[in-house]
Amino acid sequence: MKIRVLSSFLLPLSFSLLLCSGTCNAQAESPAGASASAATAPVAAAIAAAAPPAMTKPGMIAADKISAGDTAWMLTSTALVLLMTIPGLALFYTGMVRKKNALGTMAHSLATTCIVTILWVVLGYSLVFTAGSPYLGSMDRFMLHGVSFLKEAGQLSVHQLAPTIPESVFLMFQMTFAIITPALITGAFAERMKFSALLLFITLWSLLVYVPVAHWVWEPAGWLAARGVLDFAGGTVVHINAGVSGLVAALIVGPRLGFGKEPMPPHNLLLTAIGASLLWVGWFGFNAGSAGAADGRAGLAMLVTQVATAMSALAWMFVEWLRRGKPSVLGIVSGAVAGLVAITPASGFVDLTGALVIGAVAGVACYWGATSLKSMGGYDDSLDVFGVHAIGGIVGALLTGVFALKSIGGADGSLATQAFGVIVTVIYSGAVTATILWLVKMAVGLRVTNEQEREGLDLELHGEHIL
Repeated sequence: MKIRVLSSFLLPLSFSLLLCSGTCNAQAESPAGASASAATAPVAAAIAAAAPPAMTKPGMIAADKISAGDTAWMLTSTALVLLMTIPGLALFYTGMVRKKNALGTMAHSLATTCIVTILWVVLGYSLVFTAGSPYLGSMDRFMLHGVSFLKEAGQLSVHQLAPTIPESVFLMFQMTFAIITPALITGAFAERMKFSALLLFITLWSLLVYVPVAHWVWEPAGWLAARGVLDFAGGTVVHINAGVSGLVAALIVGPRLGFGKEPMPPHNLLLTAIGASLLWVGWFGFNAGSAGAADGRAGLAMLVTQVATAMSALAWMFVEWLRRGKPSVLGIVSGAVAGLVAITPASGFVDLTGALVIGAVAGVACYWGATSLKSMGGYDDSLDVFGVHAIGGIVGALLTGVFALKSIGGADGSLATQAFGVIVTVIYSGAVTATILWLVKMAVGLRVTNEQEREGLDLELHGEHIL
């Protein structure tokens, strides 16, 4: 068993190294909206020759070069994305579990926010957003070394992906993405994992799964970025990564006691609806903020996000209405989240047509993933992390290759390239997550006892409960 697990971890890495050895000319797109194409016209070539070379790593610039408008928008976007986890995701998940596990489920989002914040400033940011190698960044920004603001000298540091805002704002914005990704996974094993196991899992997963994949896709030096994989705001890095890891966790941790034999209805759908609404609003920071500036691309990203989300919610609602006879509030908000997930990788690349199609396909596909596929598989993905985030992320990533317009995002879409990125992420995320869970099980165990699970995690693990 140990050999199989280790092999499944090493083989994808070897596979990745071989594939990356070829010469790649495709341009990458970062969450900060960086895009470039070679100048071919004589005038453009002359301008390029006269201009100073573009930054290839974080560096210092004069403070008066910073855009106040871009900075204000990115500060706002950062707050919006943090809002997605606390309280958005926390409420969304808490309302869907049983009352005896409500506080424990909320603790997952709160604890993840705290853990990842510290990991990000100490190590994560440096390993993701410095050039390093095609597979992992360097230690240049360890403990945020070099992230500076010198008031008297009139200088501050910026990152090459967002040269009009302070680097401190850029790294904070990216931190909120690193926070919500592992927080999403917790919905797959809600109501049955030990809190100590959760803390260890989040720590290891953030460093061993999120950090490498984010570097591959979002740092221009990353090997998937160099192959032309497009992910504007996290369809691959966030949602496929989290969704696949959630499925692996659900399978390894095992089903809840009584799963499939006794009803486990949500204890408060009002909390879930409020949480989903906060996710919807916060997602504008997620997608439009990934333009890295207060510009037309941010505006278009916001527009297509709204349209795709509405279309997906309607698609889910009507399919459920046809199949079950009634449109549920849970179905509407689940469809909305599915649309938000699917448009994420495409939001900086597609127009209205792309948004409508992506939303419609995501609503139907994620409904199938959260109902039929889950039933066929027999796995207990408590809050449909795989059915919504993995399926929605895959739909969005693939359709980005179909509907991406170079006139909008500066890059041509390729279905084959996007499929390659999806496959690599699925294999790597699944294999390493399985390895991490095995290590956590050996160290502290994964599940609470049967008695604790029957009594409820709120009282047994946290010594408190909702009246």
